[in-house]
Amino acid sequence: MLMRKVPGFVPASPWGLRLPQKFLFLLFLSGLVTLCFGALFLLPNSSRLKRLFLAPRTQQPGLEVVAEVASHPLAGEQESPPNPAPAAPAPGEDYPSSQASTRRRKGWLRRTHPTGPREEATAARSSGGTALRPQEGSISFSFDFNAFRSRLRHPVLGTGAHEIEDSQSLVRTQREKIKEMMRFAWQSYRRYAMGKNELRPLTKDGYEGNMFGGLSGATVIDSLDTLYLMELKEEFQEAKAWVEENFHLNVVTGEASLFEVNIRYIGGTPLSLLPDGRGGELLLPCPWTIRLGEKLLPAFNTPTGIPKGIVNFKSWGWAMAGSSSILAEFGSLHLEFLHLTELSGNQIFAEKVRHIRKVLRKIDKPFGLYPNFLSPVSGNWMQHHVSVGGLGDSFYEYLIKSWLMSAKTDTEAKDMYYEALEAIESHLLNVSPGGLTYIAEWRGGILDHKMGHLACFSGGMIALGAEDAKEEKRAHYRELAAQITKTCHESYALWLLIPTDTKLGPEAFWFNSGREAVATQLSESYYILRPEVVESYMYLWRQTHNPIYREWGWEVVMRPNHDNKQQTFFLVSLPFVSEDDTLSLEDWVFNTEAHPLPVNHSDKALRTEDQL
Repeated sequence: MLMRKVPGFVPASPWGLRLPQKFLFLLFLSGLVTLCFGALFLLPNSSRLKRLFLAPRTQQPGLEVVAEVASHPLAGEQESPPNPAPAAPAPGEDYPSSQASTRRRKGWLRRTHPTGPREEATAARSSGGTALRPQEGSISFSFDFNAFRSRLRHPVLGTGAHEIEDSQSLVRTQREKIKEMMRFAWQSYRRYAMGKNELRPLTKDGYEGNMFGGLSGATVIDSLDTLYLMELKEEFQEAKAWVEENFHLNVVTGEASLFEVNIRYIGGTPLSLLPDGRGGELLLPCPWTIRLGEKLLPAFNTPTGIPKGIVNFKSWGWAMAGSSSILAEFGSLHLEFLHLTELSGNQIFAEKVRHIRKVLRKIDKPFGLYPNFLSPVSGNWMQHHVSVGGLGDSFYEYLIKSWLMSAKTDTEAKDMYYEALEAIESHLLNVSPGGLTYIAEWRGGILDHKMGHLACFSGGMIALGAEDAKEEKRAHYRELAAQITKTCHESYALWLLIPTDTKLGPEAFWFNSGREAVATQLSESYYILRPEVVESYMYLWRQTHNPIYREWGWEVVMRPNHDNKQQTFFLVSLPFVSEDDTLSLEDWVFNTEAHPLPVNHSDKALRTEDQL
């Protein structure tokens, strides 16, 4: 104590340094440590180093980490978080990022969602079921193929009873024309872009894009069922051989759209379970279907269990933070994930999508409507924008189709569908001065009198659900389906106020200022091979057999001007001119990419209400 009071006396440190020097040294050391650890968490390629300091699979406050399957060949690979999504390009331009995958279904507004609050940068454990742990390994197939086949009520390809009598008919001629178009599209893809995700027909080359996380062959996967159903046997064998020999999950780029991978790759591969129906070969399940499903599970590791829209495949355990989840994306997983549970016997896939339903049942909905943006962290709606077109559409579609796929045991899906339809009819449905019925968009109580091309699937959806509505509503829904489909046909005929040679409609059409069912903006005056209108024609034909729907469908077979992109979903054909027993709707449900998934006719049909 005495020495401390002596002026000029400074005791030495244990290292021979006086206190001012010690403080400077400690200050320098702390700065160096801060710099190093800051680099670990901020530099672009820091995820490898993080693993040196963070315990694997430990969910720490403020850090979003997810489970992985250790036995997967990519389990040890890591990648940095993705960059922010760039602005959407103009129509016809290529999309440079997976986050800009607006060109497809749900698409023309899909990536314009708002950025979530700061809290979305944090993460916590998922509320939506149990994630796979490293020690559990990969899930294997446990699918009873023979039992599945025995439950089918119709041959997959139909009986062919009408082929002889229809051999000279107009329908037969049209059918052969469609097959010719499909063969031409496939051969062009095979010649110039085989194995790539898309064909660019003008420059005659292939395009990979970024929305599939490095997965390739999207056009091949999307084409498999179409080639099979059209009995283009040589082309089908080419596609099947490519998948068997070249498709793999050793992805290298990382970021993938949960929605797009699910509806195209997961939805497209169960075709391999189809029996021929006419003595042909029996196809085997794709062994990687469930492994790919596993790779999507990290998206669900959020505080609410509502999945994020982007998964990083390369890091195999990281989902993009900082943005809202989109209704049409997280609401369009149910069919495929329940089928994954059917294939594997593992309930994890079904648990994830059932939990989404649980969240949506509890949350307050304005006037019974479902807004398009939901925070996966807080579970709150981010905007009160409601659309049955882009950003919302296939959520409603999957509700009624979940009811049908469950062999009509999933009463929760049925109830949610009819409740949503009543809200849509009460608040969004309008009739124009010219008598055209349309579904407007809702923004916090204000209507935009616009209907997007994507919303034109709703005619077919309402027709599909009419049979199981309350008896007093069935005729009403059938008429409503017909009227909406008629409006969408008029949008084709009235595009830009003049009849179009192509008989195709625009991306969006308006009902205002005395104009009806026409595009009013240049940014909406284009068509990108979307199938929604023809999809409604197909369902209306199956239900009514009114020849007008086949006539309208045939109008679409035309000679348009072309852009330099052949969308993969263009080759996912609905069997429109086929007979009713070809892919019978008693046995099959089409997902939103038009891939057939089997109706669960077993005693083990999933009863969602018993699981919650």
